[in-house]
Amino acid sequence: MSARSFFRGDRRISVGEIAKLTGAELHRNADPARTITGIATLDRGGPSDLAFLDQARDLDRARASAVGACLTDRHSAACVPAHTALLVVEQPFEAFVAVARALFPDALRPSSLFSGAHAAPGVAAGAVVHPSARLESGVTIDPGAVIGAGAEVGSGTTIGANAVIGADVRIGRNCAIGPNASVAHALIGDRVILHAGCRIGQDGFGFAMAPNGHLKIPQVGRVIVQDDVEIGAGSCIDRGGLSDTMIGEGSKIDNQVQVGHNTVIGRHCVLVAQVGIAGSVVLEDYVMLERQVGVADNLTIGEGARVGAQSEVMSDIPAGQAWLGSPAKPVPDARGTVR
Repeated sequence: MSARSFFRGDRRISVGEIAKLTGAELHRNADPARTITGIATLDRGGPSDLAFLDQARDLDRARASAVGACLTDRHSAACVPAHTALLVVEQPFEAFVAVARALFPDALRPSSLFSGAHAAPGVAAGAVVHPSARLESGVTIDPGAVIGAGAEVGSGTTIGANAVIGADVRIGRNCAIGPNASVAHALIGDRVILHAGCRIGQDGFGFAMAPNGHLKIPQVGRVIVQDDVEIGAGSCIDRGGLSDTMIGEGSKIDNQVQVGHNTVIGRHCVLVAQVGIAGSVVLEDYVMLERQVGVADNLTIGEGARVGAQSEVMSDIPAGQAWLGSPAKPVPDARGTVR
C-alpha cells in the first residue's frame, strides 16, 4: 500500500478555515488560502499537513519540521519555522483534534468492512435477520451478522460482520457495532460505538458458595448504555443480577475492560485499558480510572475522582480526589492527562 493511511484524504481545509474553526490567530502573514489535506506529527508531516506543538520536548522537532501549518501557543510560536503557516491558539491539541475531525470524519467510528463507509445501507447476503426484528431505514448489516427475534435497530446504525444482536435488544440510531461483537439483554442509546469483539449483556459472575459446590445465581437484569458511549475492543459488560448494569452518557471505555454486574458508571467517565470493576460498584460522573486499575465490589468512587495506573481500590473514594497505589491511597493531586 503506497498511501500512509487507510482513510481517504479527499477533504481539504484552508488555513483561514482552520483559524475560523478553532479560534486561532494567524501570525507572520500566514496565507489564509493555503490548503491543508492531512494531519501528521511534526517530524513526519509535509507541506500539505497540519501538526500541533504544545510540549517543550517537541521544540527541536518543531524547528526542523516541514509541515504546512502548525497550531501552537504563544510561548512556543518562535520555534515554528518561517515556511510553516503559524496559528496561535490557547489549547493547540484541542484545536488540532477539531481540524482532524473535520478532515477525517470516517475515522470517528467503525464503518462497514464489507461495503465501506460510503456504500448504500442494507442487509448484506449472508446476514440473518429474524422476521420479527425491526430495522429502521438506513441500517447497514454486514455478512454473517445475526439479528435476533424482536430486536430493534435504529437508522444510520452499522452492524459489523459476524456480530450477534440478541432477542429483544434495542440499539439506537447512528451506532456502530463492530465485527464479532455480541449484544444481549441490553438497551443501547444513540451514537454508541462498540468496537470489535465487545461482549455486552452476558451473565455476571454470581455464585452462592457452598462446601458441596457453587450454585449459579440467575442474572436477570439488563445492560443500559446511554447515548454517545464508546466501548473498546474485547471489553465485557456483564448484565445485572437483580438490578441493571448502567453506562452513563458520554463515557469512554478502552480495550479489554471488565465491568461486573449491577455496576453503575456515571456520565463522561473514562476507563483506560484493562481496568477491572467488580459487581455493584458506583462510579459517579467524570471519574477516571487509568490503566489496569482494579476496583473491589460494592464501592463508590465519587464524582471527578481519579485513580492512577495499576492501583487497587479497596475502599470508597470521595469526590474530586486522586488516589494511587495498592491498596490505593490519596495523593496530593492528579498527575498528567490521558491522550
